[in-house]
Amino acid sequence: MQDKEEERSLVKVEETLKKGGFTADFRVSEGRLFTINTRDEQTKSYAPNEVVIVDFYRFEGESDPDDMSILYALETADGVRGTISSAYGTYGDSDALDFLKQVEDLGKNLTKGHK
Repeated sequence: MQDKEEERSLVKVEETLKKGGFTADFRVSEGRLFTINTRDEQTKSYAPNEVVIVDFYRFEGESDPDDMSILYALETADGVRGTISSAYGTYGDSDALDFLKQVEDLGKNLTKGHK
């Protein structure tokens, strides 16, 4: 269970990101990033090369170093901005973390190619 101070911090960061336009919620399945829709919205999916990590935030449990989570702020090629979170380390969502590692690696290659 998350520490209350950590939970407030995560909630605060999510609220700040939503105010900044990161309003979509994402999930990863079968190597693709999907929007989590509400009501009549159409589901969209993205490959790693269609996503950029704008920022990320790590939250560590004070009493247990294995109690960590990470929140990513993402932007897609068609302008959808949102967040995805995962436990980090032992309890992490391996599909999401693998996808985001691919996105990160593609971003590093892109940066190197545009000096």
